Amino acid sequence: MYTKENRIVVTLDAGGTNFVFSAIQGNEYVVRPITLPSNASDLDNCLATLVKGFEAIIKSLGNSPVAISFAFPGPADYKNGIIGGYLPNFPSFRDGVALGPFLEEKFGLPVYINNDADLFTYGEAVAGALPEINQRLREAGSHKQYNNLIGYTWGTGFGYGLSINGKLHMGDNSCTETFCLKHKLLPGIIVEDGVSVRAIKRAYGEFANHPDYNLEPVDIYRVATGAMDGDKDAAVKAFELFGEIAGDAIATATSLVDGIVVVGGGITAASKFIMPSMLKEMRSELKTIGGESVGRLQMNVYNLDSKEEFEKFAKGESREISVYGSDKKVIYDPEKRTGVMISKLGASKAIAIGAYCYAIDSIDSK
Repeated sequence: MYTKENRIVVTLDAGGTNFVFSAIQGNEYVVRPITLPSNASDLDNCLATLVKGFEAIIKSLGNSPVAISFAFPGPADYKNGIIGGYLPNFPSFRDGVALGPFLEEKFGLPVYINNDADLFTYGEAVAGALPEINQRLREAGSHKQYNNLIGYTWGTGFGYGLSINGKLHMGDNSCTETFCLKHKLLPGIIVEDGVSVRAIKRAYGEFANHPDYNLEPVDIYRVATGAMDGDKDAAVKAFELFGEIAGDAIATATSLVDGIVVVGGGITAASKFIMPSMLKEMRSELKTIGGESVGRLQMNVYNLDSKEEFEKFAKGESREISVYGSDKKVIYDPEKRTGVMISKLGASKAIAIGAYCYAIDSIDSK
């Protein structure tokens, strides 16, 4: 419903290393994105960079934007545009920065700020994974349709977002997070220490029995594929461990929400090494005290990027049953199921679309 929207919104994907500025109209970029170093550890330089980037985008537009809307990593008071608290990638913001009001003063436009994983999920719910899966199900003749989407970003951190019935779920404190769930294998440690860039680097170093943990995930991926010298077995094990720990946390979220899962971020390039252990974890079983086996999830879990698995996912166990006392028949599908897929939009574009749609929603709801 946003594809024919004519209003323009200036957006930003704010990473700890780089800021990517853009502008969206009708769910599409209307200018070439501009990338600038974030200067995250220096508040004055960081704010100056934000102003510089937004000014450059606005200057390049033919029409005036109606809002600025962008992603910022980590928990904050997003409703009031205040960034602060535990922000490992933006240490200069920890004491609290009224970023939204600052930018509104500078540009005379409404400013909307949200968590990057939240906006990634909303973008995927509006224009990515969710409509794609529902369209594929219709084309396959399935009566099944999905309304809820769980989104994860794999990168510097383990970002989480949730869209329910077409709306972005914000929570009462702008703090819907799973990075702080327990690490499956290390009690007392947060799961993000097992599902992040630093986790891949550390795991590779430990499996390779090498004190130098400086290889980046892209390098470790190349080692795993044999394209780069190194300990191939250690590289593969590092990604498999990542998948197991991610699968445990994602299973918890999926149990509570009951929706489709989409994953984005740079580490998804290694999904062929990650997905098998992640799906295995989500499909695992637990025991009752009496010894009865119970599924980790009360749904069957499918890899939606696999043609064969998607066909089974679409088919389900659908059949006709009779309505008691009449000649009528209805469709009954008793199989509860969910699926996991890798983002086709890419995290940056999904975040930009999410920011765009959130701004338009907010303006129209006033």
